[in-house]
Amino acid sequence: MAALIIGVGNSAVTIGLWPVHAFWTYYSLARTKKIGPILKAVMLVTLVVPIILVPVTVVLGSILVGLAYGLVAPLMATFEAVGEGHENKFIHCIVDGTLTTVKGSCTVVRDFTDVCFHSYFSLMDELHDQPPKDGKALDIDLLQLPGCVLAGLLGILLDVPIITLIAIWKAPYMLLKGWFRLVQDFIGREGLFFDVACLPFASLAILLWPLAVVGTVLAAFFSSFCIGLYGAVVVYQEGSIQLGSKYIVSAIALFDEYSNDLLHMREGSCFPRPEYRRKKKSSSGPAQTSCLPDKQRTDSAHREGNSIPHKCIPERTKSLKKTFQRLNSVQIWDRLFHSCEFYGRALVQDGVIRFSDIEEWISTGKSRILSVGLLAYSILQTLLHPVNFDSLNFLVSDGAELTKSDRADDRVAEWFFHPLMIMKEQIQSYKLEDREALYLSKLALLSNSPERMETWKNGGIPPSDGVKKAELEGLSRRLQGIATSVSRMPTFRRRFQNVVKVLYQAAVETKSVNLNTVRSLPILKSKNKLGRQYDSVNKKQAANQYDENNV
Repeated sequence: MAALIIGVGNSAVTIGLWPVHAFWTYYSLARTKKIGPILKAVMLVTLVVPIILVPVTVVLGSILVGLAYGLVAPLMATFEAVGEGHENKFIHCIVDGTLTTVKGSCTVVRDFTDVCFHSYFSLMDELHDQPPKDGKALDIDLLQLPGCVLAGLLGILLDVPIITLIAIWKAPYMLLKGWFRLVQDFIGREGLFFDVACLPFASLAILLWPLAVVGTVLAAFFSSFCIGLYGAVVVYQEGSIQLGSKYIVSAIALFDEYSNDLLHMREGSCFPRPEYRRKKKSSSGPAQTSCLPDKQRTDSAHREGNSIPHKCIPERTKSLKKTFQRLNSVQIWDRLFHSCEFYGRALVQDGVIRFSDIEEWISTGKSRILSVGLLAYSILQTLLHPVNFDSLNFLVSDGAELTKSDRADDRVAEWFFHPLMIMKEQIQSYKLEDREALYLSKLALLSNSPERMETWKNGGIPPSDGVKKAELEGLSRRLQGIATSVSRMPTFRRRFQNVVKVLYQAAVETKSVNLNTVRSLPILKSKNKLGRQYDSVNKKQAANQYDENNV
């Protein structure tokens, strides 16, 4: 059922929007000023292949995702049903995970639809509306195109079959090596078998290990196309077809060497590895320090004046309890929306976020102040929180402190966490006064509406120093850039819709309270300007006028 719902739903959305997406992609690419004419012409020609492959990829990928989700989600629910605090465990093992999996499949289709309808067009609007960075469009040299095409074709013809054969040749060893390691951990109660709760999953890993080996071979096959095509990039960067040919040969040796390291086989490779770069990177540079031990890497970073984030050495055995104490991406994602809801209600009650902003988001799905401004404002308040202002930690909405050690250990969280760490260090270096921090809050929320910035009297005053003012404006733009990127993520619109519902209810309650207050105000009974207006128009308009005069 999950494969049917996700496969049919995502396929219908993709095929239905495919003509619109194809036309709008070409239109946006032809109109953009970020890309030069030569590169634009090349992309317009080569874009035909990915556009044709998109429906096929989505259909096959949706079916596979549906099958995987339909198997894993009920399996997890079954293990939860036999835990403590459940009666009639046998019934729960059968019932739990069925209806929730069906609902989750519908949620996947809805999030995919939001991406196709909103995130895609947001990206395309940014592509053809924003000017090029530093005023210089990205372009390529036309004379180097033939050499790049030749190197790309040679890379595919040589690297794809050889890398695939290497992966197939080492697959039996990987199968036996993995089984040996899993059985060894099972006997010694280490690794996946350390905790009792993980025993079913670890046992399942032994049974499904051949599928992992097959997936590794397929991944090597598909990635070999990218490895081979990168020869065209080397030719363009170095300006030499000879160096590009050396890369094609060297890529095979690199893959062989890395696979040997992964499987703990002999070091090095039997394939030649010629140099394909004119200038070798310095061995003392920060790019090479990751291969050094922790102490040497730290000393090297101090000598060069660089700050390399600390990375804990992964332990071979880790308890399940300690693992669950870390904040995962889902928890951070939940706290982000709780923060938007908390600060949004306060801004609605203060009249900063107006009823028209909420109605605009409900009717059109777009509101710069809500989708981007409120999110950037919430992130900024987390950075400016007085409890953690002097530290590099973050205090999320429910009081939990997010640090380097307990943040989510994945690429998505790192992509979100690392820019905020840099931004918090910048805010600390600015040594903002209270009025400057309030002014930065204005910029984060209402930078696209100067008139409303003037009417919001929150005590924020721009700094007298022009350089510092420009730094605060640049910081607010980076905050809004992060908020814009977050607003394009798959589940954002569905989750943010719940936030808008809460803000709508708060706006209605605030509006009704203000209306009752206005009706009882003595000033409206006098013969001043506002009183005459109240006598001539209906009470609702007078209440709105009173609200605007007192923002």
